[in-house]
Amino acid sequence: MPASDLVLFGACLWAGMQNALAGGGSFLTLPALIFTGMDARAANITSAVALFPGQIVTGWTGRTLVGSAAGLSFRALVLISLVGGALGALLLLLTPPTLFARLVPWLVLLATALFAWGSFAPADARAPRLGRTGAAAAQCAIAVYGGYFGGGIGFLMLAALSAAGLTIRSAGATKNVLAGVMNASAVAIFVFSPEVHWRAAAVAALAAILGGLVGGLLLHRVPERALRLLIVAIGLALTVGLFLRAP
Repeated sequence: MPASDLVLFGACLWAGMQNALAGGGSFLTLPALIFTGMDARAANITSAVALFPGQIVTGWTGRTLVGSAAGLSFRALVLISLVGGALGALLLLLTPPTLFARLVPWLVLLATALFAWGSFAPADARAPRLGRTGAAAAQCAIAVYGGYFGGGIGFLMLAALSAAGLTIRSAGATKNVLAGVMNASAVAIFVFSPEVHWRAAAVAALAAILGGLVGGLLLHRVPERALRLLIVAIGLALTVGLFLRAP
């Protein structure tokens, strides 16, 4: 196995564990795929395809805990996520690779900042309460962003769903299912793109699934605060690296 595949497998194994434990796995898959020689847009598209099987497993596991938000039914949340994810995916395919390469450092910085804010800001300062319209608008915006880039969508949905009245346990299960839903519509478009590197996607998918299984076993053994600090550190390091490499 080439060294780049070993790096990719290791990074995606860790990403699978990280997603199961706290989220932020795409901070690892994106640079690992770029390391194999892809440009930033192809790496982002391939990452979305590769992580999708793991999202199905995670969403299915917690399906009994999903709920409605601020009077917005779960079915409506699914529909919004499907449409928004597809719009984001189409927007990504219409973005020239060179432009996307310039945007990626800023997108990673934004996702890292949002993740850090949600993880460490005072609870009463994180998000206002959302009504039906606000919950729908928030989920739509997150879905478009998820289809386009995806970094940090887990935290964004967790914050929005919690602000819409779901308990943290129900919000976590619901966001896992909705992440798979919005990625499903994006992947349905991406599979027809010549920019998907299928061999790398297969390696990454296998590693992410295995990592997710291990992460599930470790879920109650790893200090969450320490893990969130590590995710923020990874995001900041990746941001610096991407800014240095940006065209």
